[in-house]
Amino acid sequence: MREFYTASIGFPTFFFTAALVIVIGFWLLVLFGAADADGFDGDVPLGALGLGGLPVTVAVSAVTVTGWFTGLAGTVVLNRLTGPGLVRALLSVVLLAVALLAAHQVTRLLARLWHSLRPHEPAPSRRDFIGQSCTIRTGRVDGGFGQAEVAVRDGSTAVVQVRQQDGEPPLTRGSTGLLYAYDDDGGFFWVTPQPLGAA
Repeated sequence: MREFYTASIGFPTFFFTAALVIVIGFWLLVLFGAADADGFDGDVPLGALGLGGLPVTVAVSAVTVTGWFTGLAGTVVLNRLTGPGLVRALLSVVLLAVALLAAHQVTRLLARLWHSLRPHEPAPSRRDFIGQSCTIRTGRVDGGFGQAEVAVRDGSTAVVQVRQQDGEPPLTRGSTGLLYAYDDDGGFFWVTPQPLGAA
């Protein structure tokens, strides 16, 4: 136990030990609902490090844990094979580099595994809007002009081109319409007034 403690606070493992304490504290906060596990996504460009697709908190945790285990094991071996001195100091610096490299490679492998196991969502299509309600954003809609705002799956909105058949009740700004078809050639939706009681 003493050997474990000495190795965990010795160079170079103490860098990872300090980070590990922070990581454990963070996941305890997540467990008790005081922090959001996805709160840092989008803030750190992991793609440049070859870790794209992996949540930031998972990537940092994997790097920390792998680096800590590598540094700890290497420090224990160095303590048993070498005594204090210049050689030991140089080997400790090499061990730090090895621990960082191992942490990166293991986390990169985890990112690939994560990406392969996650179900891939189909790319959004304009046809996904068919059957949805929209809000007219232009003063009029006819057979050659009109725009409407429609909700997207992620909660944002999109402005789409809409057209209306002759003879239907007119749609004006603020009216609620129903997108019922898409014209591939014209790149617009056919819209009709929202039926009463329809969501």
